[in-house]
Amino acid sequence: MSAGLFNSLQLRELMLSNRIVVSPMCQYSANEGNATDWHLMHLGNFALSGAGLLINEATAVEPEGRISPGCLGLYSDENETALSRVLKFCREISDIPIGIQLSHAGRKGSAERPWEGRGPIAEDDKRSWRTEAPSEVPMAENWPQPHALSQKEMVRIQESFVASTERAGRLGYELIELHYAHGYLMHEFLSPIANKREDEFGGSLENRMRYPLSLFKAVRAVWPQDKPLGVRISATDFAAGGWKIEDSIILSKALHTLGCDYVTCSGGGVTFNQQIDLHPGYQLPGAEAIKRETSMPVMAVGMIRDPKFADEIIESGKADMVALARGMLYEPRWPWRAAHELGVDISYPPQ
Repeated sequence: MSAGLFNSLQLRELMLSNRIVVSPMCQYSANEGNATDWHLMHLGNFALSGAGLLINEATAVEPEGRISPGCLGLYSDENETALSRVLKFCREISDIPIGIQLSHAGRKGSAERPWEGRGPIAEDDKRSWRTEAPSEVPMAENWPQPHALSQKEMVRIQESFVASTERAGRLGYELIELHYAHGYLMHEFLSPIANKREDEFGGSLENRMRYPLSLFKAVRAVWPQDKPLGVRISATDFAAGGWKIEDSIILSKALHTLGCDYVTCSGGGVTFNQQIDLHPGYQLPGAEAIKRETSMPVMAVGMIRDPKFADEIIESGKADMVALARGMLYEPRWPWRAAHELGVDISYPPQ
């Protein structure tokens, strides 16, 4: 039986022992952006998963870039110290490479945690903040109108991404993934559903890509050249008049030219009017198209829970990596079972 899933993969100087990735999963359990004991448990657990790479959840570059008041941040010395404690713990029990996903929630910020309602926090609630977006277009009718960013404010956010990148470097993260998906700020600039600007950052595809590409270039300039930098995109909005797979191919080529090492192909999130047919591998068409049209590595996501299916994705060349979230939550040692079912020997903790 083939087992491309357990082939190694090199991204710049980072060698992954296999193609399985623990996907970033928001935990909504931080305190003022600071990682807590929950993160010791959550990430420490997955550090022993047998995956080739573990990526921290979406981590805000500014307080206003959080999705909820419980979201993780890397915008202060306190945030950095709290994450340092978690990383030290993980590295004492495992040599798994650890990455971090840097993000700004844009107009989807200032929201309740999922188990507390998921919608926007009331504007008169002291926990809320003014959200920011490319345009004054709310996420939905019951969501507040976001503040349309000025070009000066866009520079501020880009500088915040750079500062968080420098913090990630000090913490010794081996990889960064920039979050350009799921309806958060960079996706809002890309999608015509959310971006109604009339300056050079809105309108045409070239204009809508301008800010996300500028931000990527700024981050790449300060992130060590031997360390990989990837981007998670929504390959399609799954909505009429929105971002399309064809747009994602053009964006991926532009990112690759700037030094992007891989693209994770997710989807949706910019509108509640999306139409998604959920099934194992439902996000694969985007990954396949970008893999086919570019020469860069691609990560596939989307209900990929059967080891044989995951292996087929790699063996057939549809993608170079597969990322699991809920599958890992259900079965934190999923890679061990996958190795057993595919007839592959992998290393285990001696305990």
